[in-house]
Amino acid sequence: MMFMVAALSRPSWLGELDRLAIGVSGLCLVHCLATSVLVALASTVGGMFLHPLFHEVGLVVAIAFGALALGRGAWDHGMMMPPAMGALGLGVMAGAMTLGHGPNHDEALWTIIGVALLAFGHRLNRQAFD
Repeated sequence: MMFMVAALSRPSWLGELDRLAIGVSGLCLVHCLATSVLVALASTVGGMFLHPLFHEVGLVVAIAFGALALGRGAWDHGMMMPPAMGALGLGVMAGAMTLGHGPNHDEALWTIIGVALLAFGHRLNRQAFD
């Protein structure tokens, strides 16, 4: 049995938060795929993208968007699948940070999987309001 919360007035900016979070997830995906190319083309700039602080800040931003958008969505519509999926994605992303960088490590693969799961959670959250 699913617990449904009575319809509450939802501020208009919250409706767009999931869309923004999906966009940020897409940027993360582009970053993960493009870093190898950037390193090959411009190793001085590529070194910045491989710096652990860049990834740590990105994860903090993802957690903030996820907590706000998915948490507020669960509060409003009462469905727990979107925040559960988002939390799984964030956990995979955090776990990927413990792996080494470079061609002999699976950090980029696991980050991409985590980003995809997080974006899917945001999509589920948007669909829950339809």
